[in-house]
Amino acid sequence: MNPTLPLRRLGQLSVSAQGLGCMGMSHGYGASDDDQSVATIHRALELGVTLLDTADFYGAGHNEELIGRALAGRRDQAVVATKFGFASRLGEPVRIRGDAAYVRQACDASLRRLGTDHIDLYYQHRVDPDVPIEETVGAMAELVAAGKVRHLGLSEASARTLRRAHAVHPIAALQSEWSLWTRDLEAEIAPACRELGIGLVPFSPLGRGFLTGRYTSLDGLPDGDLRRSQPRFADGNLEQNLAIVDRLGELAAARGVTAGQLALAWVQHRGTDVVPIPGTRREKYLEENVRAATLELSDAEIAAIDEAAPAGSVAGTRYDQGSLAFVDR
Repeated sequence: MNPTLPLRRLGQLSVSAQGLGCMGMSHGYGASDDDQSVATIHRALELGVTLLDTADFYGAGHNEELIGRALAGRRDQAVVATKFGFASRLGEPVRIRGDAAYVRQACDASLRRLGTDHIDLYYQHRVDPDVPIEETVGAMAELVAAGKVRHLGLSEASARTLRRAHAVHPIAALQSEWSLWTRDLEAEIAPACRELGIGLVPFSPLGRGFLTGRYTSLDGLPDGDLRRSQPRFADGNLEQNLAIVDRLGELAAARGVTAGQLALAWVQHRGTDVVPIPGTRREKYLEENVRAATLELSDAEIAAIDEAAPAGSVAGTRYDQGSLAFVDR
């Protein structure tokens, strides 16, 4: 019998305690196989994973089309989350748009690619610094009123922006990076979410795969893999960060699980309002990740994990300076 994941709430939206990040099926991590990706999505649904995360930017729309294909005849089994905001085509300078006209245009395009009449959770992918968040969220609220969107979210938004946005329309979820090696939101943003009743959706909860221990050099990464340009994978930083993975691996071995499962379980234990979305395109790793969703950790184990990867111990920034410029502060 396949296990059913427990449910958690993102605002008023009920989802599985762990979701599936689908970006890597189309974008960022080298070539992929659509048939394999569809099989992984189907397996996720069988295991009780309901939240599928995508964006119009991933693969220039390919990822949304892929999810639409995978959900043909199964739409009612999934909570579909997608994002808008990156208005540039691949190869062009990155441009963020949050104006009302673009919000409406982007939503209609996503609906067509997904082959659905509604989006369950619609995020602004990055905050547009040139458009008041009130305009953006106001346009998103109109989509809710029109029945095209059910719930609203923001991604990589500051506490101040969240409060302004939530005053216009309830925000169900904030999607931001959160893992043992990225803890930026713990000081101000997570408390603001809890104050407002906004759920937290950590992306890259496995440190872009690094915390699994599968990557000890850049040699195993394909050409074009986005990690090749990220400072934490650069020579010098990589070696220092591997020490964290080694310590994590020792703790995992003592518990009889993988390093990745232990790192993911740590994220799951950040709160009942936390729904991580580890990404994978392979059923093997999906099943491994799902088992971490119900892995119970004692206070002593959590303390040991924190000691193995203390905040501030990671070498290098999580993005290069160009990408960091698009993170709302």
